[in-house]
Amino acid sequence: MSARVVVVGSANLDLVVTAPQLPRPGETVLGEDFRTVPGGKGANQAVAAARAGARCAFVGAVGADEFGQRLRDNLVGAGVDVAGLRTVPGPSGVALIAVDRAAENFILVAPGANAALTDLDAADAAAIGAADVLLLQLEVPLPTVVAAAGLARAGGTTVVLNAAPAAPLPAELLGLVDVLVVNEHEAAVVAEADSAEPRVLLDALLERVPRAVLTLGARGAAYADRSGLRLEIAAPRIEAVDTTAAGDAFTGALAVGWAERGGPVDADTVSAVLRWACAAGAACAQRPGASTALPERAAIEALYTATYPGMS
Repeated sequence: MSARVVVVGSANLDLVVTAPQLPRPGETVLGEDFRTVPGGKGANQAVAAARAGARCAFVGAVGADEFGQRLRDNLVGAGVDVAGLRTVPGPSGVALIAVDRAAENFILVAPGANAALTDLDAADAAAIGAADVLLLQLEVPLPTVVAAAGLARAGGTTVVLNAAPAAPLPAELLGLVDVLVVNEHEAAVVAEADSAEPRVLLDALLERVPRAVLTLGARGAAYADRSGLRLEIAAPRIEAVDTTAAGDAFTGALAVGWAERGGPVDADTVSAVLRWACAAGAACAQRPGASTALPERAAIEALYTATYPGMS
């Protein structure tokens, strides 16, 4: 049976401009291309999980505008259950994204309808309690994130938190997290650490959560837990085109892999899940766009097999 993943999070329409380089403060750079792409960390990770093979449901909010309908259609088209997606008055969330020729980006988000996701109802609670994994981010109100994590803990559902965008987090939330996923900047904020050394960051994170995954971009990922297990996984070597949603692809695939393996605790299974997530992130970075670049399971498997022969 397919893994069951519920995502409580944001949905945005991404307004994306490609340019030779990213502008510095006060600088105007002439762009090369413009496109609109459904995105938002929550919706991206829901699509990523569905394409990676999960039965995925999304709880979020969109506005009563053209963008909202497009965001809803995108989720439905990816096979995501949208029974928990509200339509609220006002505009949908929007992200302004610039991508340079080195595939680096910056992102500015206007939350819009995402800020209205302030209550979880009985149907949301039932869906979370029936899931294998609840996947959370920080683009919706923090009290809603905490409430969702509490419902998951009560129902025995694993809580995976992608602490993005970076923000200091209350102990109440961290105490409900089973797996924390952060990049180096986010790790430093959550851990309140000055060092950029992955080992130091992971040590600091383990004072707050039982398991931490540190994403390292093209270098791969590192993992540590309170049992003493530590792993460093190299990412597939690829020619990156756009890294905008690579982190979402990684996190969505990690949630699916974690659920499919029943919450891995030994080195071999954790290593396999991390490698599979790295393959998903790399496959995403080979294509332009956000949700449009999120890879299907076959593409993840192909890159995983080619990069990590002998892994199962």
